[in-house]
Amino acid sequence: MIVIFVLGYLAIALEHPLKIDKAASALIIGTLCWVAYIIGAGDILNTGFSPGWAKFSSAHPGLHGVEAIREFIVDSEIIRHLGEIGEILFFLLGAMTIVEVVDQHDGFKVITDKIKTTNKVKLLWVVSLLTFFMSALLDNLTTTIVMVALLRKLIDDKPTRWFFASMVVLAANAGGAWSPIGDVTTIMLWIGGQVTTLRIIEGVILPSLVCLAVPLLVLSFTMKGNVTRPVVNGQEEEFTTPGERTLMLALGVGGLLFVPVFKTATHLPPYMGMLLSLGVIWVISEIMHRNKPAHIRKRLKVSAIIQRIDVPTVLFFLGILSAVAALQSAGHLSLLAQYLDEKLHNIYLIDIAIGVLSSVVDNVPLVAGAMGMYPVADAGTIGYLANFTTDGLFWEFLAYTAGTGGSMLIIGSAAGVAAMGLEKIDFIWYLKKISWLALLGYLAGAAVYFVLFGL
Repeated sequence: MIVIFVLGYLAIALEHPLKIDKAASALIIGTLCWVAYIIGAGDILNTGFSPGWAKFSSAHPGLHGVEAIREFIVDSEIIRHLGEIGEILFFLLGAMTIVEVVDQHDGFKVITDKIKTTNKVKLLWVVSLLTFFMSALLDNLTTTIVMVALLRKLIDDKPTRWFFASMVVLAANAGGAWSPIGDVTTIMLWIGGQVTTLRIIEGVILPSLVCLAVPLLVLSFTMKGNVTRPVVNGQEEEFTTPGERTLMLALGVGGLLFVPVFKTATHLPPYMGMLLSLGVIWVISEIMHRNKPAHIRKRLKVSAIIQRIDVPTVLFFLGILSAVAALQSAGHLSLLAQYLDEKLHNIYLIDIAIGVLSSVVDNVPLVAGAMGMYPVADAGTIGYLANFTTDGLFWEFLAYTAGTGGSMLIIGSAAGVAAMGLEKIDFIWYLKKISWLALLGYLAGAAVYFVLFGL
């Protein structure tokens, strides 16, 4: 199982040289890990490391042998994990669709039209801070896509745009780390009950802001000159009015902000609130465009916009989370947790190590692995295990390190991969120009968190 996982990860990391989409590799390892698990289940479960096997066996004393193994893996573990993964995927689908609807209605143009400066340093601060707060509301992947599209309207030459797009990656990852809906990893921790809305914001916003501010301050002293704006084509047809753009932007942002309120008020899973918001926006969109010409309706109908959603990204998360679920069920993650506790036994060192690892491999499976390695401790727990209760220091700091650590390499986060694909940013160029800035910000933010809560 570990060999399959590692080989699959190599294929994901080498996506561009191999010219094989990472979603395909993720789906293969997501399936083959479970195949290997069920083939060797007898030996694997007898080792006693599976966290659910002992509980299942005691709850089903009449089941033995192959029948018990099949029911445990197929009817219990796969179904349980698929439910947890499904919550994340439906949440993402809803959020990505809402953002795409706003974008297709030129809702973000309301924001971009306000940016007038051409000074590189001023523009860098404006773009980075805008990305930081947009990422907290939308999520780092979709914010990066929107901001890269914005940069194409603001900056003409490719090297400068590469630099700004790379800083957008840093800002998007930092902004997503302190919001429960800002990054896939924080969404996972929020849905899983490891963190709550207000506490994650209070605990992580300052370290995240420092993580972005330190690279910006360094660049403020080294960057010179003005950007050259591209020539605007005034003949391009506009499909929406200024009022419709403002309305769709307000509906989109309001719909996303409604989700935490929905979860708090109803105690239902967040994806239901997201789908409710999408449904309301869908209905309003249909009413708004019902009397318009056919070619405009075809472009702006939500049913047409859904077809533009990045489905391979969703399938990538499905595959990689399925693979991690297999490793969790079999007990690999329990063994890893024991190893980290024995060698480090320090929540800050463990989280920092996970953050550095997230620059090499995607942070989604790392956080999923941590969630599997360290169950949420009961309220009132004292001592070392108190760090693993809901809103414990381990989970808060994990949200920061896993969210921002991926910025150190272009392939280390969904935002980085998106920017790399959209702007064709070179891996080695990013390593030389941006990685040291990202590392500087990452360590500065970690130091701030430790000063605030660790001393």
